[in-house]
Amino acid sequence: MEVPKEMRLRLRFYKDIPQNIAVVRQKFEDFKAICPIDYSIKVNENHIWLHIVGENKQYYSPHLHIELEQKEENQTHLRCLFGPDPTLWTLFMFLHFIVGGIFLIFGMIAYSNFTMNQPILMDGIIMSMMVLVWLLLYIVAKQIRERGNDQMHDLEVLMEQIVH
Repeated sequence: MEVPKEMRLRLRFYKDIPQNIAVVRQKFEDFKAICPIDYSIKVNENHIWLHIVGENKQYYSPHLHIELEQKEENQTHLRCLFGPDPTLWTLFMFLHFIVGGIFLIFGMIAYSNFTMNQPILMDGIIMSMMVLVWLLLYIVAKQIRERGNDQMHDLEVLMEQIVH
């Protein structure tokens, strides 16, 4: 089966396999022994993570989380989700919380100054700067996601090789 190479809007996909969960999980366990050095596989009950490691790992490298669900007696439903490196995701969340906190604080100060008929120009400028920083964070995240698109495709192809 050919895996589409275009960039997805949603970083998740689903797949049904005509095998039970134990067989699918065992395929991933068996593949761990012969896994190429560029990839790492972690299996924990019905959750499987595929990571890019070694020389090919970059700050934008994604990982693929696969959740196995029993659909019917001999059919497994795979819920697959691409995600960023946990360290990068934590950094972006930290920056979003800081920007959001600054925006809220200066929004409250601006409201307070407005009700007391004080100038609110500086508060408005800082709030506008925070909106620009949010926009900048969004653009950077989009670029990181685009850079990792080829590696997302590689992880999906690897998953297809394992389950078939």
